[in-house]
Amino acid sequence: MSFPSIPHHSADWAPFLNRGLLRYRPDPIKRSADLLVASAVLSLGLPLLAVVALLVWMGSPGRLFYVQRRLGRGYRTFGCIKFRTMVAGADRKLRLALKGSAQLREEYARDFKLKHDPRITPIGKLLRRTSLDELPQFWNILRGDMSLVGPRPIVKKEIAYYGDAMDDVMTVRPGLTGLWQTSGRNNLSYQQRVALDLHYVHHRSFWLDLRILWKTIAVVLWPTDKGAY
Repeated sequence: MSFPSIPHHSADWAPFLNRGLLRYRPDPIKRSADLLVASAVLSLGLPLLAVVALLVWMGSPGRLFYVQRRLGRGYRTFGCIKFRTMVAGADRKLRLALKGSAQLREEYARDFKLKHDPRITPIGKLLRRTSLDELPQFWNILRGDMSLVGPRPIVKKEIAYYGDAMDDVMTVRPGLTGLWQTSGRNNLSYQQRVALDLHYVHHRSFWLDLRILWKTIAVVLWPTDKGAY
């Protein structure tokens, strides 16, 4: 899937924004599909969920799940659920790592992520590479916090990267998967991530969702280390 053109300055968002401020329009078909798939995964996938939970429990001490406040439709915050992939006391370990390396501070300030993150457990690396850490988010989909396909669920400190585009992105539910997950993930620049989210919001359709879901299945079944960290 090719990228949409990537804006370089705030004024370059005009071609997108001039289409007019999007309004949320209820989509019963999309919501019904979300409910159907999420219910099926959480019920039929219980054995897999139990195995992953056991691996997390055996891999390192700490809680099974990690819940982070993310932004949903209409700027409403919700608890985004994942299997824990980091060691206990991860925040302290991050502070120490950033304090000791200017290069890590620069990388984290740019992406809010580290490619070689010292906080991630061995089991956590496997779960992130296969996206199995995100299985609990099907519960978020059932609750209506998220959708199967949509923009990335972001934290508040990322709002500044979206600028005027943020209002448009916030008109739809964030997705378990989306254009960025199937187009390079963490190897993308932030401008590319924002452009992909905005591209989805302005071009979303049933067929685009199916295409993204198909590509997501391929990424999960044949995972690589590229972009997954």
